[in-house]
Amino acid sequence: MKLWHCHDARSLRVLWALEEMSLEYDLEVIPFPPRFLHEGYLDINVLGTVPYFVDGDTHMTESTGICHYLVEKYEKYEFSLRPDHEQYGQYLNWLYHSDATLTFPQTLFLRYTRLEPDETKAEVGNDYRKWYLARLRMLNNRVMDHEFLVADQFTIADIACGYALLLGENLGINENYKPQTLDYLARLKSRDGFQRAQTAQLTHAPAEVQAPPG
Repeated sequence: MKLWHCHDARSLRVLWALEEMSLEYDLEVIPFPPRFLHEGYLDINVLGTVPYFVDGDTHMTESTGICHYLVEKYEKYEFSLRPDHEQYGQYLNWLYHSDATLTFPQTLFLRYTRLEPDETKAEVGNDYRKWYLARLRMLNNRVMDHEFLVADQFTIADIACGYALLLGENLGINENYKPQTLDYLARLKSRDGFQRAQTAQLTHAPAEVQAPPG
């Protein structure tokens, strides 16, 4: 397996999952944004985005989908719930809530406050900041009295939503996180798998590779 990755980008979900599952992989850490700063990357991935993941004949570009694939393909069910589990629907909902609900407004905040800054766009970006914080309500409520999101166990749903919280931290939005949400993020970041993923992205990064904004 091979993963193309930018520092702390959405591809971190995949890197984190690979480390949690103790799977063997090759890692290429590239500059952000890769479509402009990594020569030939558009020939590899026509979208020019990360992650880009290859496993034999399987080629994937969606971070949450890749995590789901890894669990099913390599039968790492200790990081997921099976369809006959009573909370399986909740598990899937959290898994896809991570992008459809959480990181979507964050990407617009990033674009209009960091990547394309001007006074008019900054105001739009701050509106999306408020939108993201409002969309944390369900997660805020859940972690008030649960260590993890589903079934009292760590799953890839925690990786998917945990990354959204981490991105918010990198963007400086975490100053408005609820105390229980800050505690939940701290628990996730203390995991050995997360720490190994952080080490991997640093040790595989060429000197010229820059971290993404935030």
